[in-house]
Amino acid sequence: MAPETPNGSTIRGSGFPGSTAPFARIVWPFAIAETLVWACYYYSFPALLPTWEVELGFSKTELTGAFTLSLIVSAVLAPMAGRQIDHGRGRIVFAGGAVLAAGMLFLLAQVTEVWQFYAVWVGIGVGMAGSLYEPCFAIITHSMGSQARRAIILVTLAAGFAGTVSFPSAHILTGLFGWRVTVIVFALVVVTVCVPLIFYGCRHAASSALTAAPRASSNARQAMGVTRTLTFWMIAIAFSLLALDHGLILSHLLPILANRGLSQDMAVFAASMIGPMQVAGRLAMIAAERHVSVLAICCACFISMSLAGTAIYLTTSFALLIVPFIILQGAGAGVLSIIRPTVVAELLGRKDFGVVSGMLAVGFVAGSAFAPTVASLFWRVGGYDLVLLLTIAIPLAALLAIIGAWRTRQE
Repeated sequence: MAPETPNGSTIRGSGFPGSTAPFARIVWPFAIAETLVWACYYYSFPALLPTWEVELGFSKTELTGAFTLSLIVSAVLAPMAGRQIDHGRGRIVFAGGAVLAAGMLFLLAQVTEVWQFYAVWVGIGVGMAGSLYEPCFAIITHSMGSQARRAIILVTLAAGFAGTVSFPSAHILTGLFGWRVTVIVFALVVVTVCVPLIFYGCRHAASSALTAAPRASSNARQAMGVTRTLTFWMIAIAFSLLALDHGLILSHLLPILANRGLSQDMAVFAASMIGPMQVAGRLAMIAAERHVSVLAICCACFISMSLAGTAIYLTTSFALLIVPFIILQGAGAGVLSIIRPTVVAELLGRKDFGVVSGMLAVGFVAGSAFAPTVASLFWRVGGYDLVLLLTIAIPLAALLAIIGAWRTRQE
């Protein structure tokens, strides 16, 4: 018997359960595209930050401020992007965001002034609002019904290698041709590889959505009614704090590792291994999810990230602690990407998922957005030791918030 969608309609399979279009024709194009868009314009910032500081002559605070502004723009636009996806316009949002970000990367190769650098990253922020995980997951959830969780896991398994692609690629290309050619290469990859894959996957997702998608609310005010619940705000606080925590480390990862005594080559290698550990964390979640609750997985994820901060803080005394840091930070961040949409669907439902997820993304992306600048400011006050103390405490505060979300859920 064919499975049912959340709105009660039957999904007719075509070799893959849960979709009128073959499952693989949606998931794998999105998986490859997400891996490359994250590598080419999100992870390119931490990968190229030390180079920009030297060659452009801008301060670390000025540089990270541009990335912060970019992520703020992305956060502000996330609910609007989600609303468009709920109404079936995912292809325009997803592909358009990737094209715009690629265009901004071409312009990034030309910048010489601080204001130009900021203007380009604002444009990239608009592109990120339409092309990173939030819109991709919204399209998947909108179109794939009961198979959405499985699809999201597969996409994030692949995209977990984005950092592994970005850090070595940026390091090698910059060494051979300079950073300006490097960002042009990244832009070409987005245009020639990601955009065609996005169009292909979205075409099949649109076909699946004809039967799988729940009906969206008729107006935005009705969809936003969920913001009147305490559960919504507890979820928002928990994941915003986790985004801040991961961003504090990720945006300054190479200088942090250098501060802990690693050589440049070893720092790049360590940063590159975060991605595979994200994949390992997601595989561990797949193995454990049948035996433990979603809340237990959340708790494990949050505690893992606090222990990661502890490990790297102590690395100056015990160098081998860099290994558990990489494992715990990567695994925690990897599980975080999957568990967010799962928690939203479980506690708040799938109806209007795009706009609800987009509203929650405002806090999550804002956490990521402010992280580089927050880390820079705390670094100026107390060095990276103070920054790392924050990464120990923040996940514990997030843990209390996510437990509160479960306690206030409406049955």
